[in-house]
Parts: sequence; structure tokens; C-alpha cells
Amino acid sequence: MGGAICNANPDSAGPPVIFRETAIEGVWRVLPEPRHDLRGSFVRTFCADEFAVHGLPHLFEQSSISHNIKAGTLRGMHFQPHPYAEAKFVRCVRGAIFDVALDLRVGSRTRGRWIGEELSADNCIGLYIAPGLAHGFQTLADRTDVLYQITPSFKQGLSDGIRWDDPAFKIDWPIAEPILSERDANYADWCL
Repeated sequence: MGGAICNANPDSAGPPVIFRETAIEGVWRVLPEPRHDLRGSFVRTFCADEFAVHGLPHLFEQSSISHNIKAGTLRGMHFQPHPYAEAKFVRCVRGAIFDVALDLRVGSRTRGRWIGEELSADNCIGLYIAPGLAHGFQTLADRTDVLYQITPSFKQGLSDGIRWDDPAFKIDWPIAEPILSERDANYADWCL
């Protein structure tokens, strides 16, 4: 699908936001178009109007930042089950990550498939991840910060996950020996 401009007046609203579909339905690459001048650059990272045009949530109930000290830190693969399944819009605001979306949706033609995308403070790419998908990332640099916009809000006690290295999915993580929380290291394998 082609790009769409958030506001037709380039002088008042800033640069456009461009949406690109991925191989998994419901996962979108959101590409900013920075404007550069002698001061530096300006880039729009979110536009509610364009999210709505693409049928995506344009009101996120929660925003969070994940601060990660070391390269190789892996967080995932996380999800909340129906009816509290989360839509996420993820962007790396410092450092770099390998971001992964994994389709767990029953009846989806891409169930069991994953995609990975490098997101960094330099490329400003965001990844929109539809409800029903598991999400995780691995940091590619020390001192990496990841911004999440989430809807609906996180529900305590309802979060779930699958093992980051579940052989059913064969996710190709860039750093073989990740830094993991005890919870992420002990998730069970998924039963498709």
C-alpha cells in the first residue's frame, strides 16, 4: 500500500507519516519523513488521522518506556489474551533494537509466522502490531530506550508469553546469548 500524507499543508503540520504493510496482516511499518535544515531535523512520529485512515487505533490508552542497559537484552515474547489483547505501536527512541511480531491469531493465514524489523533512534521507524500477536525485542546497543503506545491499557495478572527461543517459530535473534528476566526465560513452548 502506498504512503499517505497526514496533513496536506507541509508548512504547518510537519513532514508526512508513511505506512507500509508487512508480510503479516495487521503489522505495519510506519516510516517518518524527516525535514532537515541548518538547525537539524524535524520528524512527525505519529498522526491520529492517518492511523484512522488505515483502520488502526488512533487513541492509545497507555504509553511506556523500556530502558535497557546492555546490548543483547531480550524482552518477550509477550501478549495479553482476548478480550484484553493489546495493539502496540513501538519505536526505539535511543539506541537500536531488533523488534519482533509473532502471529498467534487462530484462523490467521500467517499464524505461527514472525517478522523482525530493526528500529533505531537514527531510522525513526515505528512498528504497529495488531492485537493477537506476541511482541518482543532484543537490544542491539547499550543504553537503548523503547517507547510503547498501547491500547487497551495493560491488565495486571493477564499478561502472558511464550519462550523467546521456542523451536516452533525459529526466531532468528541477532545476539545468540541474550540477557533475560527470569519470567521470560521460563515461559513454556507454544502449542499451535
